[in-house]
Amino acid sequence: MKRSLFIALLTRTAIGFLAAAALLVLWPHWWLAVPVALIAAIAVAFSCAWLVGRALQTLKAGRAGQPTGSSFVEFEEFDDLAYDITQRSELQEAQRTAVAEDRRKLEVLLDSMQDLVLAVDSAGRISWTNEPMRRIPGFTGAVRTGHALVQTIRVPEVLTCARIALEDREVAERAAVPFPTGRIFAVSAAPMPEGGAVIVFRDVTRVEQMERGQREFVANVSHELRTPLTSIMGYVEMLVDDANASPDTTPASKEFLEAIHKNAVRMGRLTEDLLVMAKVESGDHEIRPMPTAASTVIREAVVAVTGLLRDDTHLEILGPVDTKVSADVDAVVQVLTNLIENALAYGRGPDGARIILAAEESAQQPGMVLFSVRDFGYGIPFEHRHRIFERFYRADKARSRESGGTGLGLSIAKHLVESHGGSIWVESDLGRGSRFCFTLPVAASVAVRQPAEDAA
Repeated sequence: MKRSLFIALLTRTAIGFLAAAALLVLWPHWWLAVPVALIAAIAVAFSCAWLVGRALQTLKAGRAGQPTGSSFVEFEEFDDLAYDITQRSELQEAQRTAVAEDRRKLEVLLDSMQDLVLAVDSAGRISWTNEPMRRIPGFTGAVRTGHALVQTIRVPEVLTCARIALEDREVAERAAVPFPTGRIFAVSAAPMPEGGAVIVFRDVTRVEQMERGQREFVANVSHELRTPLTSIMGYVEMLVDDANASPDTTPASKEFLEAIHKNAVRMGRLTEDLLVMAKVESGDHEIRPMPTAASTVIREAVVAVTGLLRDDTHLEILGPVDTKVSADVDAVVQVLTNLIENALAYGRGPDGARIILAAEESAQQPGMVLFSVRDFGYGIPFEHRHRIFERFYRADKARSRESGGTGLGLSIAKHLVESHGGSIWVESDLGRGSRFCFTLPVAASVAVRQPAEDAA
């Protein structure tokens, strides 16, 4: 309460009480003084009420931006108070309008997206959805706010992503999740700072259908090419043998036959790699992991590449461990074979090729065994390293054409390693060679190191 209003109320109350006391003391008939005092008290009450009402009227008029019309000096400061209240009220109203406008723009932006967006609170209830999400059919019920997510979208992968985002406070993603509607979505769930999570669904149905059709086409074409290629290679080998045995064969004929045989072999390798790639990407390539010693896998890989080693090739094996890994031996041997062939093609120098093959328990990733294939060739430039595991990607295209590589070996190796639950990467220094590494999960905890073996 302002000071002037307080003084005015106090003054009128004091006058009323003094007048009542004087009447009680000076009035000869006390029974007449009581009604007079009561009347004085009522007058004081009405006077105070009038003052408070006048003050409130002044505040109300000032807040509405109207002149107060007050002729009382004691209420002039109420104009300043009313002005302050008006300013604060206008500021708050402007802030509310700005927040509402930002919210409207955000909702319009999210509604215009092709992706489906859904927000859930910490209890797993739907708190907001954009327009495309509300229009999608095929769920157990309408996608409405306040409904539990588990009762609306009964897709295990989506519920798993939501649980990870809500409980573990981590981003969870699934690349391709089939829905009951027949559509396929890429799902991403991310925690929100104030609690809850936001889930984004991106329709990848057409992309998946195109990729599936592409894989099936490649697999069918590769399968159909195997029979004629086998016949071509068989007949060419017979012709090459006859040409080498016949003294009448001209050098040009031998050169042509060798070129045919070389390209037929290259075509056969490409066909086989395409078939393997199609199976791996489609999930038809079944992995049967079994506990196998890492040293056994290394020995199998060395046997597989023995026919590829030349006299100027030095293959060193550094202390493979007997730690058992969970691996499909054939698949892991194929990975190592691809890496060794890659090292032979790109790691050869003027004095030949030197390759180091190793297997050891990973210090950075406990519970994993680290396999590595190192060469001492030219190395891989930095700008190519993040794409080296893509299909048909070659860092050195000229050397790839000379070696007859298909460009699929590293991509196949990546898929096979990841299907085991491991990871693969490359380390390289220009002019000092490259080191391809991959990890496999340990199947047993006991590990005994073997003495180093060398093979040439």
